[in-house]
Amino acid sequence: MEEYFRPLLQCGPAQPKDAIKLAGGWTWFTHVEILLRTQPTRVVRNDDVPADVIETLSSPRTAIAGLDFSKPVVMGILNVTPDSFSDGGKHHSLDEALAGARTMDAADILDIGGESTRPGARLVPEGEEIARTAPVIEALRRAGVQTPISIDTRKAGVAEVALNAGATLVNDVSGFTFDPDLAGFCARRGAPACVMHAQGDPTTMQNDPRYGNVLLDVYDFLADRITSLVAQGIPRDHIIADPGIGFGKTLEHNLALLSRLSLFHGLGVPILLGASRKRFIGTLAGVEDAAARMPGSVAVALAALKHGTQIVRVHDVPETVQAIALWRATVAGHANG
Repeated sequence: MEEYFRPLLQCGPAQPKDAIKLAGGWTWFTHVEILLRTQPTRVVRNDDVPADVIETLSSPRTAIAGLDFSKPVVMGILNVTPDSFSDGGKHHSLDEALAGARTMDAADILDIGGESTRPGARLVPEGEEIARTAPVIEALRRAGVQTPISIDTRKAGVAEVALNAGATLVNDVSGFTFDPDLAGFCARRGAPACVMHAQGDPTTMQNDPRYGNVLLDVYDFLADRITSLVAQGIPRDHIIADPGIGFGKTLEHNLALLSRLSLFHGLGVPILLGASRKRFIGTLAGVEDAAARMPGSVAVALAALKHGTQIVRVHDVPETVQAIALWRATVAGHANG
């Protein structure tokens, strides 16, 4: 019977001698929760955890696209679409997109997408998606923006043009299952990849999603996709994993994932969380307008940092960066937290 190991993470100015630092980051653990599909969970000390599991959890994550995962990384969302759920149309023109990027100067990486993946969204033809994204990437590079750029796409053709324009990473919400050519393209170009879990496609994903065990089902999906990407030539240390909050998941599914988010460090790759402004935040906070969900989004981002999550993908970059700086300083007890 397969066991799953979730480090019970802590952070602060003091730690026991037997504490193990998670992935070279800012959290540590002395105990691990062992989860099984058919039996109750149990908590054990680090000494009772297999050595290979401890090695996977403790090994520092290799930098990807110049990103240092020993500290939190903020990914700024720049959707150049007319219909994204929160900021659709806000950055649709080139000038608007460049102005939006300037408000995200504090971001460690920019994520540019030309196809909305909100529930019920239609498939955007490849040419249309390229026309939306490539000019923005080119303009950012011409303007001297050195920040790494990820292209949020499911299509190899879009990724190729984006990388030629100056993007550095491919972020696929389908977990590299939509376009069979995308993984091979990334391998040939040496492009890092972010693999996300989604149940179904955007058109149907919120139509009564079901799981046997959402936490372990999502983990298994990501583990299988990482194995597949490695087999297709993408090195494991070029891969980021995202559990896909809101993609084919109910409120209860999202909360189950968020409450045990540290499980995903067992994949041995950096973890990305994209929960910004999503519907579950509005439901819990009683905020209908997605653009007004910044406080709840920041709260979820900080909770993710307590789970050692290396990357938070957000709409509200300055607010999130400020909150993280204060969170780290107050947890560490000094200004260089």
